[in-house]
Amino acid sequence: MPRADAGARRRADAFEAFDVVFAGERVLVGGAFVAAEVGVRGGRIAAIAPRSGADAARPAGGHRVDLARDEVLIPGLVDTHVHVNEPGRTEWEGFASATRAAAAGGVTTILDMPLNSIPPTVSVDALAVKRAAADGRVFVDVGFWGGLVPGGQGDLLPLHEAGVFGFKCFLVDSGVPEFPPVAADEMERAMAVLADAGSMLIVHAEDAALIAAAPNPHGRDYADFLASRPREAEQAAIRSVIDAARRTGASAHILHLSSGDALPELARARAAGVPITAETCPHYLVLTAEDVAPGATSAKCCPPIREAANRDALWTGLADGTIDLIASDHSPAPASLKLAGGGDFAEAWGGIASLQLGLPVVWTEARRRGIRLERVVDWMSGAPARRVGLASKGSIEVGRAADLAILAPDETFVVDAAALEHRHPITPYDGRELCGVVHATYLAGRRVDRDVPRGRLLRREGPPAESGDGAGDDA
Repeated sequence: MPRADAGARRRADAFEAFDVVFAGERVLVGGAFVAAEVGVRGGRIAAIAPRSGADAARPAGGHRVDLARDEVLIPGLVDTHVHVNEPGRTEWEGFASATRAAAAGGVTTILDMPLNSIPPTVSVDALAVKRAAADGRVFVDVGFWGGLVPGGQGDLLPLHEAGVFGFKCFLVDSGVPEFPPVAADEMERAMAVLADAGSMLIVHAEDAALIAAAPNPHGRDYADFLASRPREAEQAAIRSVIDAARRTGASAHILHLSSGDALPELARARAAGVPITAETCPHYLVLTAEDVAPGATSAKCCPPIREAANRDALWTGLADGTIDLIASDHSPAPASLKLAGGGDFAEAWGGIASLQLGLPVVWTEARRRGIRLERVVDWMSGAPARRVGLASKGSIEVGRAADLAILAPDETFVVDAAALEHRHPITPYDGRELCGVVHATYLAGRRVDRDVPRGRLLRREGPPAESGDGAGDDA
């Protein structure tokens, strides 16, 4: 046999040993789209090789997935900011509907926030209740954040040992009485504990005193609501987090950054070695205050959606690395809450439902700005995985989990809120034309079936990365 034929035969024999082989002209490997075949064995990526054509070997006992010309293969997204609300407020969302929505949007891993469920995840016992509620009901992998509330410092280390990925606190009213905010001094004391443990604190950063002094938000005019959550409140709270992180050495993360005015101070802190990162959300990158109609409370969130110039500043912050990642902050509620008050922004629940739509929402705006899909995927998959220590997630790489999504990046669709997997058909994107359709999502090499929950409950396995390199693994 000629040497070339022998090499091809050895390669074919090797690929026959896989459970499934994905093959396409555009597979995201090493930060670029290349023609490749990806062999999966036991839920992990076992080999990546240049694509040899449609007549390549089909794996014995498994199958082969050949991408169409308009499809790309990307790592499954990692959404580190999701409010599932179960148990206790399952009628707001719940693990089954949330993880079905995630899978439909190409998301293969979510981290559940500690509040809006009852009990909130502020103790080991509460974590056990949360895990029991999720067990056997999830369609993607799910991890959990712990919560920091007043008087809760003694629960931090036990929760850390129980496997939470870090701890969330509010510096302003959370909106639910069972998860009250902490003062800046208590936040700093908790950060000292977390620094010693190698854990991280994630912060809803708005200053309570400045919010209290702001104008009353009652009414249907979005400008009045926007004035009630001023940028200065966000900047002051972020400054207190930076100062506490500098003094304690704790790893800190700013949630749902909405104000571009805070970017210079964050950049200076990072340059000075302060261990702080930040995320923003699809709604801040796409929606603008100028476009929110009177009474359109589907667009209410806190911090609020700000002006178009501010949106541009956030894109600049992503491009230059001051903002590390994009997460959905999926925070749904039933119509009785989300549309309460007949369009009065003070009465309606604040939160954007977008878990299923995050990728096309961001990609549609990114491509309009000339930003490559590769960067969008890293902001929504690789970067969040690195930040929380999920070393087996976030990229197509040998040894990583075979969590994958097949996306048609040029295909368009019009959002129909009633057709989404979210429990409630409420989203500010209803009726909007978006670009990028997820054709299939694979978890550990198996296509997600909306009727068969195969997701796993994750535990922290390593320290979070302050930026760049990841550490840890999923279990």
